[in-house]
Amino acid sequence: MERDTILFNASDKGELQTTENILKTVYEALEQKGYNPIDQMVGYILSGDPSYITGHNNARNIIRHLERDDLVEELLRNFLKK
Repeated sequence: MERDTILFNASDKGELQTTENILKTVYEALEQKGYNPIDQMVGYILSGDPSYITGHNNARNIIRHLERDDLVEELLRNFLKK
């Protein structure tokens, strides 16, 4: 039995998943479910507990594509314009 390798291209999935896009997607999902998105996202960043993020629109899985320490670093750089 011959097995061929299948090439998977992440860009085939549509929109590029940048940190900004991920955060906006998660924010919108939390807002749609009636949560305070900022409070929930801060809870997740501080604790690492994914239950702070709703599963609505796959937000919980999407935010896991970001390392929390990298996310905090990027947020600080953006806020401080460094």
